[in-house]
Amino acid sequence: MEAHKSAVEAVASRTRQLFETRTPFRVYHGSTNSTRRSQRRLDNTVDTSGLNRVVHVDTAKKTALVEPNVPMDALVEATLEHGLVPLVVMEFPGITVGGGFSGTSGESSSFRHGSFDFTINWIEIVLPDGEVARASKTEQPDLFWGAASAFGTLGVVTLLEVQLRDARQYVELQYRHIEDFDQVVKTLQEETSEGTPNDYVDAITFSLSSTIICTGRLVDALPHGSNPQRFLRSRDPWFSVHAQRIQKRFLADPSATITDHIPLRDYLFRYDRGAFWTGRYAFRYFLTPFNRITRFLLNPFMHTRVMYRALHQSGLSDYYVVQDVGVPYSSATDLAIWLDQHLSIYPLWLCPLRTRREGGPAAHHGLHAEFADPDRTPDALLNFGVWGPASFNRRECVRMNRDLEGAVQRLGGKKWLYAQAFYTEDEFWAHYDRKAYDTLRERYHAGHLPSVYDKVKVDVDAEEAAANASWAALMLVMLWRVWPLAGLYGVYKAVMGGDYLLQKTKQEKAEGGGKKSV
Repeated sequence: MEAHKSAVEAVASRTRQLFETRTPFRVYHGSTNSTRRSQRRLDNTVDTSGLNRVVHVDTAKKTALVEPNVPMDALVEATLEHGLVPLVVMEFPGITVGGGFSGTSGESSSFRHGSFDFTINWIEIVLPDGEVARASKTEQPDLFWGAASAFGTLGVVTLLEVQLRDARQYVELQYRHIEDFDQVVKTLQEETSEGTPNDYVDAITFSLSSTIICTGRLVDALPHGSNPQRFLRSRDPWFSVHAQRIQKRFLADPSATITDHIPLRDYLFRYDRGAFWTGRYAFRYFLTPFNRITRFLLNPFMHTRVMYRALHQSGLSDYYVVQDVGVPYSSATDLAIWLDQHLSIYPLWLCPLRTRREGGPAAHHGLHAEFADPDRTPDALLNFGVWGPASFNRRECVRMNRDLEGAVQRLGGKKWLYAQAFYTEDEFWAHYDRKAYDTLRERYHAGHLPSVYDKVKVDVDAEEAAANASWAALMLVMLWRVWPLAGLYGVYKAVMGGDYLLQKTKQEKAEGGGKKSV
């Protein structure tokens, strides 16, 4: 805690310094799993990259005190040492605790526990004037829930208490193939209903007529004579490839019964290799065969830490749809049909999310991201992960993203703001409660900071103006469009930035198998 207090004081001192001149600041975390480009500048940055420790694990309370830049894999490793695991673990090991809290992150246990911020008991936060405050669901709940939604525009979160549960050795994962999408929606509702024994539920949609639903339960033992199915080693299959093989088995034999027993850590980070299935696009971009041999040889590049660094540096995300959107179950089939007709991006990831926050009216006060508005939002939403190529014409790509945002709005849904937002400012604030957000920011001295809209917006006109500012800038843009320069530069920066070496070290540890099956 002494090291933590020293780091917090450095953050508080820096924010006080910037507050004196009302200088807007951004928080530098050291890494990111966002698809939005970093806009770091040294003259207005608060550096929190050193806040990366698991301070304490309390086995009696089943909680962990964690600094915001602790990634998911480090948190899981620390808690498993005590036989515990967080209630919600984001699938990408590089996503941090602070990022999960401020970014509405959910995963396959979120049908039961809500998004990651639901599982936080309290936070320590440095306000923009340098004051160090504490907030929880009952103590300054407006500050707590506001920080959970504000993407760092309300202050700098420096410590969080994370809820844990008893871990088990394996996840028993049962697969089911469903051809009718209305039945997919109905089955997901049934599998996530009150009293279900499931600990994890998600689904992969390969087409409107082919979805694999995955339901998991924590167990301690393998069935007699069976072997665990692993996904983290370079010789293991990508989970998405494994799921597609299972789909083909069901198509050949609809009556098949298929169940895997997956070591817990392998299950939690099953989508890391290949970043769900989006790693296929890297093979396609570099005209590389996609098979078991090439996946094995290129494995160090196919983990999300490396892929995100390459994505940021190359700028290729400007030409893709990378969105997570949630709609009420009553609108889910309509959205699936719209996506099929207008984008035809497959697979889709389906993840049921509990959206109603506990804590009564105070839990809903002061939020700008009103997923939990008791008057407008149902108790649960079905998340659609829509990730795939759009167009290498930037304006056409923006149009496709805007069309998706419009469809989600018409269907009574919301989009998650970890990715770029293509709304105009008026459209954005039509979704979120600007009055409550601005009131909250003024109350906690944050009115001079960039707003959430400032952080997530896309301004194509400004991009083009910058490109046309000089012949040199224009020539650089034209050069960057020559295949495969952007992709090669992204890979180069990922390797030189250290993510590649970090991943190789972690991979070598995974290849050893570990003494604990979890």
